[in-house]
Amino acid sequence: MNTISSLLEKIERAKELDFGTIFSESIELFKKTWLQGFLLWLFTLIVTFPLIIALYAPLFTLIIAQQNNGEIDPEAFNGFFAGMSVLYIVFVIVGIFVLGTITSALYAAFFRIMKKLDYGQEVATSDFFYFVKSKYLSKIFILMLIAYVILIPSALLCYLPLLYTLVPLSFFAPIFAFNEELGVSDIVKASFKLGTKKWLIGLGLLIVSFLCYLVLGFITCSIGWLFLRPFMYHPTYLIYKKVVGFEETSAIEEIGTSTE
Repeated sequence: MNTISSLLEKIERAKELDFGTIFSESIELFKKTWLQGFLLWLFTLIVTFPLIIALYAPLFTLIIAQQNNGEIDPEAFNGFFAGMSVLYIVFVIVGIFVLGTITSALYAAFFRIMKKLDYGQEVATSDFFYFVKSKYLSKIFILMLIAYVILIPSALLCYLPLLYTLVPLSFFAPIFAFNEELGVSDIVKASFKLGTKKWLIGLGLLIVSFLCYLVLGFITCSIGWLFLRPFMYHPTYLIYKKVVGFEETSAIEEIGTSTE
């Protein structure tokens, strides 16, 4: 585990990274993780499905009733939305944040899964739920709120600040996943330190990965989107790996070097 001081020091001393190397390594790593990426999408869908039902079930009921009457009454829809109680709205907002927190925990766990597969270790389905525990969910919830507080104003300011904030925010998950003992403020500090240090290559890899996701999804008639979305997290993982690294692997490397 890294302390915040050692983490920031490693980021400060980070060497230059090669765009082509990281992208090609992302493709090779994706060949090992595509199944887990699909499971990530599946678990995310299962988690969010109850909220979708809670949100749209009343509206679907109204639409079906309108069809049974044989006519569409706009006033009925206006009355439906005007009659939505404050309690229902609060329920929806709370549901969005709760399920968003659980979904974020799944994505953080995916970074740990990528590491395991990267180093040839066994992966179990339970690994997806490593962070779905009370001691982690509260921290993830706060990180998610901070991300929203940063993203929304950035998007409103003509999207230009969003180009900067996207890269540091993308490191929230891996820095938390591999440094779970750090406090929220330290995770945010390290994420912005790493994101600023590797902003250009980070943004370039995010854009290219997203374009690959879109293009391959269209080519495969949307089927590829079920498997390809997690590919966008692979460059982020590899940047973290090359800049910060993992202490246990470093120890193994040192043993191997000392025996030569």
